[in-house]
Amino acid sequence: MQIRTQRLTLRPPKPSDAARVSRLAGEFDVACMTGMIPYPYEEGEARAWLERAGGGDEGVVFAIERDGALIGCTGYMTFDADHAELGYWIGKPYWGAGYATEAVRALVAHAFDAHRFAYLRAGHFADNPGSQRVLGKLGFSREGEEMRDCLARGEALHCLTYRLDRARAAVALRRA
Repeated sequence: MQIRTQRLTLRPPKPSDAARVSRLAGEFDVACMTGMIPYPYEEGEARAWLERAGGGDEGVVFAIERDGALIGCTGYMTFDADHAELGYWIGKPYWGAGYATEAVRALVAHAFDAHRFAYLRAGHFADNPGSQRVLGKLGFSREGEEMRDCLARGEALHCLTYRLDRARAAVALRRA
């Protein structure tokens, strides 16, 4: 399955993405803002993750492409029949161009349409204002705070959590 937006294509990841995923996600400034990407992030680790993602073990995962080149990944993990938690990363050379907002907007629409979730959750480390802006633009409301592990930094960090209900998403996605 592919999802097309104005500038991006969200498509299933494939094993041949390993080198690019390793290079982009493995940059410390990217990895340190995620929970599960180690630093350094070797190509073999990226390949193993892509294999798990292809088998469905990582939830629903999409590679994000711009002009045929992978620039990041996004997806969600279902935790209950009524909700999932989403995540995303964009390679540093592509920061500041609105790609995260565009890709996550498409992912949110897909998740609500495909799975009829009542709500979606997301979180970001407290020192990641870029993700705070993305989630705010898409209508997510602050839900709480918790400590979450960060593999790249090797410690638990303060994480801000957010929630987007189906009704609010319908309004927010129409505005966007």
